[in-house]
Amino acid sequence: MRLSRSLFALALSATLLLGAAGCAKDTRQQTNEPPSDSKIERDPLWVKIEEMPLKQKLGQMIIAGVEGTDIDEHTRSLIVDDRIGGFILYKPNIESTEQTVALLNGLKEANRSNPVPLLLSVDQEGGRVNRLPSSFAAIPSSRDIGKSGSVQKARAFGEAIGEQLRAFGFNMNFAPVLDVDSNPDNPVIGSRSFGSTASVASSFGIEEMLGLRSKGVIPVVKHFPGHGDTSVDSHLELPVVDKTPEQLRKLELVPFSEAIRSKADAVMIAHILLPKIDPDSPSSMSSKVITGLLRGELGYDGIVMTDDMTMGAIVKHMDVGSAAVRSVKAGSDIILVAHEYGQVKKAIDSLVQAAESGTIPKEQIDRSVYRILSLKERYSLKDTPSGPVDVEKINSALKAAAGK
Repeated sequence: MRLSRSLFALALSATLLLGAAGCAKDTRQQTNEPPSDSKIERDPLWVKIEEMPLKQKLGQMIIAGVEGTDIDEHTRSLIVDDRIGGFILYKPNIESTEQTVALLNGLKEANRSNPVPLLLSVDQEGGRVNRLPSSFAAIPSSRDIGKSGSVQKARAFGEAIGEQLRAFGFNMNFAPVLDVDSNPDNPVIGSRSFGSTASVASSFGIEEMLGLRSKGVIPVVKHFPGHGDTSVDSHLELPVVDKTPEQLRKLELVPFSEAIRSKADAVMIAHILLPKIDPDSPSSMSSKVITGLLRGELGYDGIVMTDDMTMGAIVKHMDVGSAAVRSVKAGSDIILVAHEYGQVKKAIDSLVQAAESGTIPKEQIDRSVYRILSLKERYSLKDTPSGPVDVEKINSALKAAAGK
């Protein structure tokens, strides 16, 4: 697909950095280049990857949505037949504390015969993005936390949300939002951002990230390279941001650069078009954004995942399967397909076909799977059952965080 934008000849430089010292690369993640045969035996993860069938590897590169409030035949098939890497739950999947714990435990039980545990994720940001049952104390929006002026509050809420999610059995949270709220007319970010300056978005966002991590929940910072200056909701249509790389470096990229310095585990890529960087591809399937800007310039080598591929920004312009292939070729490790079993299967089948034909190189798939398995191992993920949830204890932690 070529989106009709005027061509711009500016090339993205891999040598310009945000600060004089540049961005430190996470040394935990410098071993994901495929080793020589003589060294494979020294790394059990590479041994495991060498033994994994292709379809199982590609399954690890998908996080899918769940239909309904319990496991149906489609969800079970994704686990048993496609060896899916993980799931995301939304409000329609969550009726009560007990039902949600039972659903997550059921997913883990269905996956017990698989050699790799599931990523079980949710968007629990606070404010208007709050997925869990109403029996829990309200979590303020990121904007309200930022306005408090207390970064300790951001850390405390990160810890409290981490405790809340772990109690249910979730191990990944699509938060914090690191977008800078620089456009007051933005229809999708707004109060989800910690503030309108890079320093506030960075300091508060990173403290929440560290709080989540301290409780064993994987934080996914979002929405790279910055969704704060859009005037279109990417759930509905593809936003366009006419900023130069230099403009991005001075504002939008600052929080992400700082998160990378703090060893961010996972970064979510937004569905936005940046014509002054790549006039042909949304950022979620742009090698100039993912491989050039994020991995090259910012020195990031952790997990890269897309925003939901069933959002209007994508499905109004292309097939989900084609989008998944383009995104992986551009450098994404995980494709998020959060709605509709048929769309998930399109993505999986298209990736299998592209891998079997050599359109996606085996070495690239192996590098992505290494990052995914490394992350799961680093957080000691297991498919053991969770619960019961102590609502009173979690509410005490949330209320204590509000008083910081």
